[in-house]
Amino acid sequence: MHDFTEYVTARSGWFRKVAYLLCGDWHRADDLVQTAITRLYANWPRAARADNLDGYARRTLVNAFIAEQRTSWWRRVDLRGTDHERPAPGSDVDAALDLRAALDRLPARQRATVVLRYFGDLSVADTARALGCSEGTVKSQTAKAVETLRELLGDPIREGRA
Repeated sequence: MHDFTEYVTARSGWFRKVAYLLCGDWHRADDLVQTAITRLYANWPRAARADNLDGYARRTLVNAFIAEQRTSWWRRVDLRGTDHERPAPGSDVDAALDLRAALDRLPARQRATVVLRYFGDLSVADTARALGCSEGTVKSQTAKAVETLRELLGDPIREGRA
């Protein structure tokens, strides 16, 4: 299990960032990371044999997020009002907060698609594998999400990866 500890230690920051982008709350992100790491630990022998360990871990995290969205506790408990996060130095704070709020309004699958495609920089095929769906579903979910984000933000969203 030394390999597991080493892997999780090296990737913990990445896990937390992706979890935050998925759920929009640092406290929930920490819980989500804990759930994903626990599941990864339980399946470590299989995960360690995977061709793409990061892909396996990412899918575990996304699946944990989507499963959490299906339960009702997150609708009853909202910790965002108590979150005192600080934006990264030099960032456009207003734009970052607007984008986070807009991401929070997307359905879980659309948010996961956008996070994986644009933050995770995954291809359509890789995103489809991570979400366990077809490439067509990824394309339609991405298109719907981008359209919703455009409406919510009021400014055109530049597509593509810079």
